[in-house]
Amino acid sequence: KGVFPRRILILVAGNPGTGKTIFSACFLYHSAVNCGENGVYVSFTESSEFFYRNMKNLGLDFKKLEEEKKFKYLDLSTVREDGLSSLLSRILEEVFWLNAKRLVVDSLSAIVQAFEKPIDVRVTLHTILSKIIHQAKCTTLLIVEIPFGEERTSFGVEEFMADGVIVLKAGELYGRMYRSMEIRKIRGTPLPERTLTFTLSGGFKAFPPFKPEPIKHRERFKPIPDLPERFSTGSPDLDNLIGGGFRKGSLVLLEVDKHVSTLQYHLVLSPTPWNFLASGRAVMIVPSVGVDYTIVRERVMEAGLTETELNKLLKIFIPTSFDPPKKPYIVTFGGKDIEEDYQKYIQIEEELMSKNGQPILRIIGVDLLVTYYGKEAAAKIWSFDATRIREKGNLGIVIFKPGYTSSSKMLSSVADVHLKLTRKRGALIFYGIKPRTNLHIVEMDVSSGVPLPKLTPIM
Repeated sequence: KGVFPRRILILVAGNPGTGKTIFSACFLYHSAVNCGENGVYVSFTESSEFFYRNMKNLGLDFKKLEEEKKFKYLDLSTVREDGLSSLLSRILEEVFWLNAKRLVVDSLSAIVQAFEKPIDVRVTLHTILSKIIHQAKCTTLLIVEIPFGEERTSFGVEEFMADGVIVLKAGELYGRMYRSMEIRKIRGTPLPERTLTFTLSGGFKAFPPFKPEPIKHRERFKPIPDLPERFSTGSPDLDNLIGGGFRKGSLVLLEVDKHVSTLQYHLVLSPTPWNFLASGRAVMIVPSVGVDYTIVRERVMEAGLTETELNKLLKIFIPTSFDPPKKPYIVTFGGKDIEEDYQKYIQIEEELMSKNGQPILRIIGVDLLVTYYGKEAAAKIWSFDATRIREKGNLGIVIFKPGYTSSSKMLSSVADVHLKLTRKRGALIFYGIKPRTNLHIVEMDVSSGVPLPKLTPIM
């Protein structure tokens, strides 16, 4: 739900560099800025200057919060065993003076290293934190360092005494940085998802499983102007990711994992045909298997286009065996002779380019071509078509779904751009193979009145 129960102790554990400090700092910053709850950060490891500088780089101005008496950074890096007895009173004094409702102690590992008898420290710490939580009524995060190669949170007893345990992890996925948080327990709170993907881009943000957002007020899609040598993708985030859009005359391979739904990959794909159509340029679509013309039409009309624009600029190619209705935007093909069908396809492309005097976007579902013509025949057409797209200065997008490994390798070799959509822990993940990019979480942004992909890098 994004919130913790009040007046509990939560361990935040992880290897060095997994984001424990940023997670805890965001917990305090959010409370002060958005919830009106003051917070105290107790550190046994770093100075306030170091903390303030690092947080400011993330857009978190703790110095300003301190000046507004909403936050206090307590530097206890010089405390040793003879000072432990006064620790409780010092922390409590700051908590009560600030009327703080949230507290972070960073870290248990640093405390233990400073004393000769760790067992005494744990007992004392249990007493300290119990009094802070119950007397000051503070929700408390206790940071615990996990050495590399270990799974347990430090000494073990801390997990038993804590009300909640969160473990942050950093690793690799597809050769790129990937971060996840494991919520081992939060007493009194149901946990429908125990592991979430998160990022440290601009602070700490965890991502629940992807879900579509309702559009309250639909608007007409506003096209993004092209750069001189590029076609805009129609998505500001995707344009930024690949250097301003797709190069004119390029072939784009969009690889879709088996766990990704039609709605999810259409979220990333749709803005490009919208941008073409809203700019008065034609779009030709050979849908993937399982995506009929009604779905394509519905997706196109989400951009707020008129029926007149649809009939003039859109062509959806459907096998004759499907017995589609007679509509200006529907073109049938036999599905038996690939050369004959391809000549018809090229003829329609030439007519559209001649009529509109504009480049054309062509979207093709690989699985449909392979289903009707076989891999060998389809591969010949792809290779020839890639050359034609470059010569004409058009844009081609090929949608590739699982099940055709050999086709994937061939398509990737001829494609100028290779993008992939997959899922992890329910979150929709997008990244570039050509050009190489970080992993990005995909969310649905409906603030403009149309569904657009919001891309957040996993950093």
